[in-house]
Amino acid sequence: MVNIVLFCSAGMSTSLLVTKMEKAAKEKGIEVSINAYPEAEMSKRLNEADVVLLGPQVRFALPKAKKLCDEKNIPIDVINPRDYGLMNGEKVLEQAINLIKK
Repeated sequence: MVNIVLFCSAGMSTSLLVTKMEKAAKEKGIEVSINAYPEAEMSKRLNEADVVLLGPQVRFALPKAKKLCDEKNIPIDVINPRDYGLMNGEKVLEQAINLIKK
């Protein structure tokens, strides 16, 4: 089971992306748990993450988030803005899985 945590402005805009990522994971036979939270909850939610992705709208938080994630050896990146805008769950899932493999 891979635990993917997404952070965005309010945790709401990303809920559609979570649904599409879960569908893509099911089609690929990958067991995942995907949750979206507001960026402000990051320090409270990191313990449940194997990988963290930030919504493009909160990319400004990457330096702080990277520091928090590095302390826990959790890979982190910003979701590709194009994939986010198109709600491409398959591509974003692929991004998360590739981060874990690094």
